[in-house]
Amino acid sequence: MNPTLILAASLLLAAPLAAAPPAEASAVTPAVWPPVHVGEDGLALSGYDAVAYFTEGGPRLGDAVHTLEWNGAIWRFASAANLAAFRANPEAYAPRFGGYCAWAASQGYIAPGDPAVWRIVDGRLYLNFNARAQMLWEQDIPGAIARGQANWPRILTDNQG
Repeated sequence: MNPTLILAASLLLAAPLAAAPPAEASAVTPAVWPPVHVGEDGLALSGYDAVAYFTEGGPRLGDAVHTLEWNGAIWRFASAANLAAFRANPEAYAPRFGGYCAWAASQGYIAPGDPAVWRIVDGRLYLNFNARAQMLWEQDIPGAIARGQANWPRILTDNQG
């Protein structure tokens, strides 16, 4: 796993609820984060099918046969129908905040989102880093979403400083 993402994830666990991570973290973070969280393999959602969250009620691994490049990431889908749905309207299915942790975005920094820790709110998919981050996010979902939207996409370039 990317050491930068491990650092960001550890900061999520160690940071006070309303504070951004320490300034010294900026020395190891990229100047600009990609708009979609991807692994070293370039896959969005760790290869999970974004459409399946809506059509099947949860994550389902995509198949390399059904692949699309969008917004700087490779997206995989479990079926041709899901690929076609995403291609027709990617903004409807792609996770908010680029698949980064919604709680971290609400706090003004970046952490990876876990495709297994998710929730659909008002027809939008949100990921969180882990169950603890999701629990914190769920304490005030409307407020957390509003704070995340206010921080997005600025935190891609100004997330640690």
